[in-house]
Amino acid sequence: MKLNHLHSTAFITLLIVVAGCSQTDHFSGIDPYEQPLKALEEGNERFVRGTRTYPHLDAARRHDTAIHGQHPYAAVVACSDSRVPVEELMGAGIGDIFVIRVAGNVCMTDETGSVDYAVAHLHVPLVVVLGHTECGAVTAAVNHSPEHGSITRLLAHIDEPIQKVRLEHPELEGGALLNASIEANVWRSIEDLIAHSNSIRGAICEQQTRIEGAIYNLDTGEVRWLGPHPMQEELVAASSEDGFE
Repeated sequence: MKLNHLHSTAFITLLIVVAGCSQTDHFSGIDPYEQPLKALEEGNERFVRGTRTYPHLDAARRHDTAIHGQHPYAAVVACSDSRVPVEELMGAGIGDIFVIRVAGNVCMTDETGSVDYAVAHLHVPLVVVLGHTECGAVTAAVNHSPEHGSITRLLAHIDEPIQKVRLEHPELEGGALLNASIEANVWRSIEDLIAHSNSIRGAICEQQTRIEGAIYNLDTGEVRWLGPHPMQEELVAASSEDGFE
């Protein structure tokens, strides 16, 4: 019975994607991501003020999630940088957010698959792609730092949005260029998620999941919320069903 339900759900999702999806046709009347987003915003505000409440970190929470499984209210794709303590800066505890960390918060095959799992199986209503100031991976890509092995492939992926920034804003240099590139890299990760996952596109179409961009300030601790991708509808419409699935 469960297997049949999963197949039925996947088939319905695929039909929605192929149809191109109308944001109004599948609107439920309730925005399921508003409360999760508010929880993250308020958690970050407490973190910045130094009044963090440390929720869901006790033995009872550990036991409950071990027995009954995880039911996170958001997924966060963040950089692996040790100065970006995702749960802490969002005011979250055990079982609250599904975190994917990778240098430069890129969304290639493994990262997209992880978010896909969070959306399709854990039914998270909110996905956040979290960049941060002074990102080492983006800095290396901007400066064309000599690297070797797998790092070069990762930096090549980050270089694409940087080149777009250079083309559209040739006047930028130094810190201004880095900051613009960090934001462009966040948007690129969101574009990759939308382009390469039928489940994510289907959830967006049905307004079951929202993808938000954000930038964490290493110095102040504040998260600057960017909102959904400004070209989201066009990206969903342009993406074919030929993703990683």
